[in-house]
Amino acid sequence: MNASPSQPRPAEWTETQGLLPSVERDLPAGRHQFHKEQMMAQIHEDLRTDRTPARPALAPRRNPFLRRAIVLPAAAFALAGAVVAGVALSGGNGSGKTALATGPALTTQIGAADAKGAPQLLDRISLAAADVSGPTPHAGQFVYIASKVASTYPRTIDDKTTVVSQKLHSRQVWNSLDGKDGWLIEAGETSDKGITLSSDTPLNSAYDALAKLPTDPAVLLQRIYRDSDAVRDPEVPRDQAAFVAIGDLLNESYPPADLTAALYKAAAKIPGVVAVDDAVDAVGRHGVAIARQNDTAGERTEWIFDKKTLQFLGERNVVVKKVADSPFKVGTVTFTSAITQRAIVDAGKQVPGQVG
Repeated sequence: MNASPSQPRPAEWTETQGLLPSVERDLPAGRHQFHKEQMMAQIHEDLRTDRTPARPALAPRRNPFLRRAIVLPAAAFALAGAVVAGVALSGGNGSGKTALATGPALTTQIGAADAKGAPQLLDRISLAAADVSGPTPHAGQFVYIASKVASTYPRTIDDKTTVVSQKLHSRQVWNSLDGKDGWLIEAGETSDKGITLSSDTPLNSAYDALAKLPTDPAVLLQRIYRDSDAVRDPEVPRDQAAFVAIGDLLNESYPPADLTAALYKAAAKIPGVVAVDDAVDAVGRHGVAIARQNDTAGERTEWIFDKKTLQFLGERNVVVKKVADSPFKVGTVTFTSAITQRAIVDAGKQVPGQVG
């Protein structure tokens, strides 16, 4: 599969996916990201002290985007939205101030789900991914991924909760092959110069770590379940956590082609996975999707692929069932993303095409 939404470029890409982020990976805000540790620490601190934090909840963290859906039950999503109103709903502008997300809730038409068609579609996607050849990264290089993202959140002011959305915005991530160095620039969430993602604790989704993972789908899936079990909230269904974990790797990692193919075959073994006839990514590209519904949260997580090339385009979370006490209506898109470019670059903060 091609990592870049445009046609594959020999020197520039390779598919997206890596293996499950392990315990040290943070949960994303929605995936956006729906982006764990610092975010959760912030939420727990807010609950404990009943105060509004001075900095946005989407502030610097080692790995800003592991789905909080793995760790948080559905009820906690609404609670988190209320606790960090004006925080998770807002973007940092680098000056210590926040700008509330005030757009209308993102909505969509819900595509038809087909459980019987999922294995065949995933088999085709796996074959397409295995057929992609990309450059082999070498020591000192970085994985670069650019995307467009947006989220819809509940916002509570004076005990009144409304649903608002972020403006679709750009996101650029650089990660070293060993996972110890990285950089993030995200419009509205970081300053124009970005924030460091460097840490002494390397990411389990880093290229070097991914290259060591098993490519036998059954063994790989056991590993995914084991790692997601270590971080998920008991109220989050185990199968859903595993599915979401694979999806996180589809978005911001650069696994070898054989591992990419194995991840899709592993996903086919997760109960409840379906094919969706039509889904739209963050920039409006229509495709087919592989999805799984979390009945507890009433949301369906969809991985979107080009209908012809089966290239991974992006991901979204769609409310497909009304849940008690949830502010979201059926058809609400709580998170959407579109990968616009993937590449291997020679230095952090280097944009593909620039001379190092």
